[in-house]
Amino acid sequence: MQKDSNKNYKSLLVNVEQHVATVTLNRPEIRNAFNDEMIAELTDAFSTLGADDEVRVIVLAAAGKAFCAGADLNWMRAMADYSYEENLADADKLAQMLKTIYECPKPTVAAIQGDVYAGGMGLVAACDVAIAVKIANFCLSEVRLGLAPATISPYVIRALGARASQRYFLSAEVFDAKKARQLGFIHERVSEEWLGDEVAAFCNKVVKNSPDAVKTCKQLLHDVAGAPITDELIADTVKGIADIRSSEQGREGVQAFLQKRKPDWLMAD
Repeated sequence: MQKDSNKNYKSLLVNVEQHVATVTLNRPEIRNAFNDEMIAELTDAFSTLGADDEVRVIVLAAAGKAFCAGADLNWMRAMADYSYEENLADADKLAQMLKTIYECPKPTVAAIQGDVYAGGMGLVAACDVAIAVKIANFCLSEVRLGLAPATISPYVIRALGARASQRYFLSAEVFDAKKARQLGFIHERVSEEWLGDEVAAFCNKVVKNSPDAVKTCKQLLHDVAGAPITDELIADTVKGIADIRSSEQGREGVQAFLQKRKPDWLMAD
């Protein structure tokens, strides 16, 4: 089934097909730079799709040559006249948008067809998986403007690593997709003509899996990654496996495997 879910979005295109939702940044004329409108629309789109049972994976893509250049210049000009309180409120909207993407219960995939700068790095880092074309460049350029990548830092440092972040936060160096892959910021780098196929192949793998188990795995990764191994953490993981084993999809998956048949979450496909 295919459906458009664009609502009244002005800066996004949204499409759902075969359990895969694609959210496309659609401001190519300004390199998909974001403003308060795009931030609000991204927050709404990921909230809506995350709650849609038809959707099992969400792709964040972009139109044009650049993936995302960070903040819109006109928006930045307006911010220059903001009061401190207005800056707090504005930054909080960006922070909540990134948190919504990061905490989305559905797996998220950044399909990077071009350059990623500044706040765009936060969009990529907030996604679970990132696949980029070989010609894409990456840059945390904030310090060149007298700013700091503060709002995006929790996600970028988690994705890039603290040591590499020290270098690129401070230098604003541009690094290519090969370096991004080496650092673990992206998972794959492919030729331009293969980006769509690579993203589709990954999404197809996710779609075949138990939706409930995938959701549980996402939460598990958030809870366990970087956490100290304590008795409390071990108890939580013990409870986690017991819960999923006794769940409807957990029981169905094991029975389907033993009976050599498809589980019911694939029967309708």
